[in-house]
Amino acid sequence: MTRLSVEMLAADSVEPITSAGHAQLGIAVLAGIAVIVLLITQFKLHAFLALTIGSLALGAFAGAPLDKAIASFTTGLGATVAGVGVLIALGAILGRLLADSGGADQIVDTILARAGGRSMPWAMVLIASVIGLPLFFEVGVVLLIPVVLMVAKRGNYSLMRIGIPALAGLSVMHGLVPPHPGPLVAIDAVDANLGVTLALGVLVAVPTVIIAGPVFSRFAARWVDVPAPDRMIPQRPSEDLERRPGFGITLVTILLPVVMMLAKALVDIVVDDPEDTVQRVFDVVGSPLIALLTAVVVGMFTLGRAAGFTKDRLSSTVEKSLAPIAGILLIVGAGGGFKQTLIDSGVGRMILEISEDWSIPALLLAWLIAVAIRLATGSATVATISAAGLVAPLAADMSTTHTALLVLAIGAGSLFFSHVNDAGFWLVKEYFGLSVGQNIKTWSVMETIISVVAGGLVLLLSLVL
Repeated sequence: MTRLSVEMLAADSVEPITSAGHAQLGIAVLAGIAVIVLLITQFKLHAFLALTIGSLALGAFAGAPLDKAIASFTTGLGATVAGVGVLIALGAILGRLLADSGGADQIVDTILARAGGRSMPWAMVLIASVIGLPLFFEVGVVLLIPVVLMVAKRGNYSLMRIGIPALAGLSVMHGLVPPHPGPLVAIDAVDANLGVTLALGVLVAVPTVIIAGPVFSRFAARWVDVPAPDRMIPQRPSEDLERRPGFGITLVTILLPVVMMLAKALVDIVVDDPEDTVQRVFDVVGSPLIALLTAVVVGMFTLGRAAGFTKDRLSSTVEKSLAPIAGILLIVGAGGGFKQTLIDSGVGRMILEISEDWSIPALLLAWLIAVAIRLATGSATVATISAAGLVAPLAADMSTTHTALLVLAIGAGSLFFSHVNDAGFWLVKEYFGLSVGQNIKTWSVMETIISVVAGGLVLLLSLVL
């Protein structure tokens, strides 16, 4: 089962594990988040343990039986690791192959030679936006972050000055531009025109990613001035390499999974028949697991063998790549467990029920509902699915352009203020070696800027179009 289908089930099919009222649920959410933040910041407890304890505390405050709270947490942890964990592992292997073979050095040296100084953040946001178009956010992170860390270290750049533009590019594509699953689900729910939504999505995405990426990174670099963490930086290959792969073949290897996933997305749009043989083949070929696995296998030849690696050296490289990500996998998985506990407690449904009585314009209502569900559940996809389902009846009397803008309003709201209940929050925190506070000042603020700027642009376009 894919990550998207798991989250759709979580949003639509799971009965709440409590019968608590809205007030009790609201207090339980705040208490659970407070426990997590307190354990990490004050007691210096490992984030995995803090998230586990916080999830159980949330269930207890919500009045859920302990066995059901445990089941929700383990279900969410398992679904997250199943959907993201293997991708992180494959991305780590590909990253290590890039580093040990000298391929990453080749890319970094080329980027530094052709884009230096003030143009570097712009180069990173462009690369991230292109690569992030067909990818899940997590897949884009594991592919891009090793390059970001190496560029920051090798070029003596502030990590935030380089990292924030890359993250902004990935996040904006994830929330606003089809063929990402979230926007596609919203398009289907409100019966929007895919081409119009794509065109308007790009129109909104460009200024949004500029403001949240290169522009905001100037402030983020002042607020949080940290070096790239040594434990996550691929080390320079040893000098005993016979040779190193060329820039072209290295770039092809990195882009291979991107091309495979983009091909799947295009076939899904053009064919649009789940029973068609071509679409079924591309659904397999373009799945994140197969795409990254293919890139790893290809990389063993185009990177490892090209650098003169023996079979033993290749085996050693793969083995060494997995150790540093063990902690990340546990933390991201626990974040997914906390998110599932929130969903199963009925928090998302509570917000939908409360929002039914709000009397405000449809586009703003869609944005606010997505914001509320995002804050409560930590999932952009769940926020998009739930909000789209709620506001779908409002699209019946809308024009084609306004229906497309409704989809974008939902997508913008779904990105608002990522915090401790979002697995992506922990993924970024661990890769960049930040504290919880530092991650909120940079990553969380960046996500909020994306949401507010994109939402504002959607409202402005609604007045013009």
